[in-house]
Amino acid sequence: MTQSLSIAELKGELLYSNSMASANLMEGWRMEGQATTEYKDGWLHMQSPVQESHHVYWCPETFPANFIAEWEVQNQHPEAGLCIVFFAAAGQERRDLFDTSLKPRTGIFKQYTKGDINNYHISYYANTPTQKDRPFSHLRKNKGFKKVQVGQPGIPDSSTAIHKLRLIKNNGHIQLFLDGKPIINWTDNNPLAEGKIGFRQMRWTHFAYRNFNVWSINQ
Repeated sequence: MTQSLSIAELKGELLYSNSMASANLMEGWRMEGQATTEYKDGWLHMQSPVQESHHVYWCPETFPANFIAEWEVQNQHPEAGLCIVFFAAAGQERRDLFDTSLKPRTGIFKQYTKGDINNYHISYYANTPTQKDRPFSHLRKNKGFKKVQVGQPGIPDSSTAIHKLRLIKNNGHIQLFLDGKPIINWTDNNPLAEGKIGFRQMRWTHFAYRNFNVWSINQ
């Protein structure tokens, strides 16, 4: 396991903290694709108007190669949707993800998996109209859309409970925990380095998010 220490002991410096409770707090975040954000009762709500566009919302910070990230989510539309977290995302040739020399991105999936950027992505909720209630989480490495692990079940398709995600990337060891239970656990022997974190939704999705925090790791 990554943490022989407890999570509290493993967490180092708090690198980023955002309750996501208001538009002012989200200043600098970048939306790719057509989606709206609203703020209700301390939550960021994200969805695409009339379900027209897949979308990705990027935190502007570049995080180190090793980190712990946590956030909370709640499904507002259990009829259909898909949620992904992108991380260690950067342009090829070590360019920043927002470098203007990179091709524009508009939420279309292949721009993130087969374009001119590298990243990992994990699907932790999958319930699309064409693939209802796919239970298992998937970890892929990009560029290339390489499925490197089929993990444990993610968020149940009909759940409207509040769920907590914890993502750990440490020396190539990648883990995702859902409500304290590991659903992804894989080691990359040639890991990606620093990069950005973003939240992707397919166009049917309406999720709420809050309390996004990122720490360095005590080695």
